[in-house]
Amino acid sequence: MGELRGTHVPVLLERCLELLAPALDLPEAVHVDFTLGLGGHAEAVLERHPDVTLIGLDRDTEALTHSRRRLARFGDRVHLVHAVYDELPEVLSSLGLARFHSGLFDLGVSSLQLDEADRGFAYAQDAPLDMRMDQSRGVTAEEVVNSYAPGDLVRILRHYGEEKFAPRVVSAIVREREMARITSTSKLADLVKAAIPAAARRTGGNPAKRTFQALRIEVNGELAALESALPAALDALAPKGRLVVMSYQSLEDRIVKRELTARARSTGPVDLPVELPGTGPTLRLLTRGSEPPSDDEVAENPRAASVKLRAAERIDEQATGADRERPRLSAPQGGRGRPRRPRQHQEGEGEA
Repeated sequence: MGELRGTHVPVLLERCLELLAPALDLPEAVHVDFTLGLGGHAEAVLERHPDVTLIGLDRDTEALTHSRRRLARFGDRVHLVHAVYDELPEVLSSLGLARFHSGLFDLGVSSLQLDEADRGFAYAQDAPLDMRMDQSRGVTAEEVVNSYAPGDLVRILRHYGEEKFAPRVVSAIVREREMARITSTSKLADLVKAAIPAAARRTGGNPAKRTFQALRIEVNGELAALESALPAALDALAPKGRLVVMSYQSLEDRIVKRELTARARSTGPVDLPVELPGTGPTLRLLTRGSEPPSDDEVAENPRAASVKLRAAERIDEQATGADRERPRLSAPQGGRGRPRRPRQHQEGEGEA
């Protein structure tokens, strides 16, 4: 492996470290980076918390190779694993661990994948239609575009890309693939642009971004993996442990919001003065809704523009039970909430 490909500015680094610090300072803390990428967040955790053990997961073998070099100086404090984040239970079991104390999900596409044209993620660069985060297995975007039934393509573009012109885009794809196989990102981007009405192309950035997002999610099974990974992660989170999740589009954020808020609520009768055993909340939310980036952060790293951060802490099991008084109001604590800014960011990917 040669020099590091891609440029990497960790998204919301200081805010993530601030939220995770109480958990990282727990005795013999284990931190799981569910989306290791090029290792920027992981390196900062290891530098600032010298007693922490890191478990880094990534499905991208090239990213793992670079992170292994970057984190080599931390020796046996680091365990890097080629795995998708929904494989956490198996990874913990293989390491002889039942719990972890701190965790970070940085969802979406990594800098390495976006910056290198040969990976096929960026619609602004010509490349083979691949889009696999793990290039050692799975179907490519080229296979999806050229072999899926039109109805399935419309469903994917509507659901995963929230593309309201999905039927028009798919019609253009089907016409083209009947004449010649679609094999490049530039060809697909041109087809999408031509299929979308001119008035709709004047706003919202590159008209191909929603189609590319939808195909990437389909190729990598991202939402299905997240829907199984989050419950597994929260189940394995130790008491007083903390989890931070950064999403970059609304579909991801809805899954995260649903899972965190459900566990932050009581499931017992609302008219009782105390929680019944097993019915109290198991999480304490650390953010008020989702936190956006600051203007300074976006200026430093444009790919942070669409990020939505949510965080939660696992409630100490010793504080739960029938003798615990039900709180009158439930409000996020433990993190400094940020005021929402009036400026709206476009949903979807960072600049590609």
